[in-house]
Amino acid sequence: MRYTEIMNIKIVLASKSAVRKKILEENGFSCLAKPANIDEDMVKESLIKEGANPTLISKNLAELKANKISKVLNSSVVIGADSVIDLDGNIISKPSSRKEAFKILKRLNGKTHKLISSVCISKKGQMIWNYTDKAELTMKEMTENELKQYLSKIDDETLYAYNVYQIEGQGKNLFSKIIGDKNTIMGLPVVKIIEYLENLK
Repeated sequence: MRYTEIMNIKIVLASKSAVRKKILEENGFSCLAKPANIDEDMVKESLIKEGANPTLISKNLAELKANKISKVLNSSVVIGADSVIDLDGNIISKPSSRKEAFKILKRLNGKTHKLISSVCISKKGQMIWNYTDKAELTMKEMTENELKQYLSKIDDETLYAYNVYQIEGQGKNLFSKIIGDKNTIMGLPVVKIIEYLENLK
């Protein structure tokens, strides 16, 4: 399938993430966003109790989102995605408050962590493809005052949408080393999605 042809595929994004929708649109897709509204914390807690690692948790959440929406819109190609921060094998979820964001930054401070982004494509309620990519980020050693100054520059919408850092904005100043794809860090490894759709018959 040619690139011009995949642009005509009806894409539904099972997410309320404006960031992921923007990535798809910047790559030529016209997509409808329909959040799956899954209780992610409950799913994570259950999977952690079963011994699941961060990669498996990310994959499972992406699949749950895509499958849930594709059962309702079974004529569409539905994309589900999920990203988690893996610090020494432990998951760090998105902050729900500025106080929590500060605590997360303190945990990441001066350390190397992985950002895991999984994507799943489903049709008629079943997964037909999935992919997981990882990036490695090393945060600078920063003082508490510097962390507070960083957070003061970030508005609420950005803070809660991009985990605790917006890699193409202020967030890049937090790191001494970044290994990996920018779109993966932002939550959607779009190149692999395009490659899959190009081979879809």
